[in-house]
Amino acid sequence: MSPLPPESVKVQTSIDEKTGVISIAIPNIKKLLVCGGAEWNMAAANVLCYKKSPLGAAEISSVLYKDIENHGIDHCVSVHCQGYENSLAECSFSDRTLLGFNDKVAKATCYQEPKERSACEFKCVNNKCVLLEQTCDGVDHCGDNSDEMCCKDCRGDSFRCKSGVCVSKEALEDGIMDCLGGEDEMRKHITNPVGHSGASSHGSRVPEFLSPKQEVKAARDFQEVKIHCGIPNTTAVEESRERSRGRQKRVVGGVPAQPTQIQWQVAIQEGGKIDCGGAYIGGCWVLTAAHCVRPKPEAYHIKFSLWKKRSYQGTTDIVPVKNVIIHHKFNANTNENDIALIEMEKIPFRTQCFEDNPAVSAVCVPWSIKQFNPNHTCSISGWGRMKDGTSSDVLLWANVSLIANCQDYYGPRYKDGMMCAGDLEGQVDSCQGDYGGPLVCQDSLGISYLWGIISWGEKCGQARYPGVYTKVAHYFEWIRTHTGWAAITKYNL
Repeated sequence: MSPLPPESVKVQTSIDEKTGVISIAIPNIKKLLVCGGAEWNMAAANVLCYKKSPLGAAEISSVLYKDIENHGIDHCVSVHCQGYENSLAECSFSDRTLLGFNDKVAKATCYQEPKERSACEFKCVNNKCVLLEQTCDGVDHCGDNSDEMCCKDCRGDSFRCKSGVCVSKEALEDGIMDCLGGEDEMRKHITNPVGHSGASSHGSRVPEFLSPKQEVKAARDFQEVKIHCGIPNTTAVEESRERSRGRQKRVVGGVPAQPTQIQWQVAIQEGGKIDCGGAYIGGCWVLTAAHCVRPKPEAYHIKFSLWKKRSYQGTTDIVPVKNVIIHHKFNANTNENDIALIEMEKIPFRTQCFEDNPAVSAVCVPWSIKQFNPNHTCSISGWGRMKDGTSSDVLLWANVSLIANCQDYYGPRYKDGMMCAGDLEGQVDSCQGDYGGPLVCQDSLGISYLWGIISWGEKCGQARYPGVYTKVAHYFEWIRTHTGWAAITKYNL
């Protein structure tokens, strides 16, 4: 029982030029064939063919073991790939299986550019042609996954992510998020046990080959223990509902938060005033709107766990600011690139900026602009202006929907890196005083992401004038460049 050899020892694969049958040579193990049948798929064939053709495989099939010249090879292994691996050595292998005459072994043909222009049913982004029936089936026939994107429905038993990407059923609940929102890891989507057929566990038996995928999962789990974002500390929510049960004015359409409910919300104090909010993203960093701040850090303090705007509670922390980083392409006239980072001062001789506080949690920073789509329900928060025009003393929050086609409402004023959210009937909106504050969306696993920063809008709370937000995912690389990986993301390690 030995694991796959280290990278310094090569796993050699070959395709018989006449028959297309695949064989694998693993050091210290007798030469093997690849098992055919239902387990043999295009993802593994693409990986196999990458060295011969950057566009992967053209087609796959199987042949009966009795119909080939086996040259003394009497065992096969099933190979399971995601499709992004560089070689089969990076995929998962089943234990060796003794081949019977009527068992099937795998065949593949690598893709070659057609010599003459022929009809192309579906053209991949990498210019590879595949059949239309091969799209949206959870199998990466293209080799760049473009045939599995922008799908309204998925074929067969493949699973559709909310982002419109189809993944195979083997990706469901395997411990690794294949969908951006993690829907593939939710138990309610699993109707039958998934995995490799015949892969029953025999007590504590050690498998013949260790799965690289499991090593990736173990490494990710180990790293993620060190990073906490997007999950508030529920034990810190004070039992103070009596304080907010009375009738109170409403962020337009909002309701009072509990004192420690929105744990990434911060207030940015300049002098004795709080005119803007922000979101704590981990480490010593806060994200806010560029129009809220000036490059004058000594003018600001960050207030954590502030509930009432004009008074502190037991969990409130006040931290001085070390640096203000305004996006280098911020345009105050058009509100383009309305995003800024605030770096807080560290406690002397410490790496922290404030003492551990159970009422403070970081919100996650999204890395993909496809992570949440229109009509997704998210939340906003702040101390901004209410329906009657007055400012709220208590932190308010409200649910809003992400709105598509924002340019339809604001025309040329709507720029790249912006997004709309709210209620087209004008029932819910963010207003003056909320600027810089968070628009937070939750994925299927309950992780909260800072999807937007409250930026600007017109006719606060009126129909067909939704709030405009800075789309945080659009600026992921800019944020990462200044803060580093560990402070800003749960999964990109």
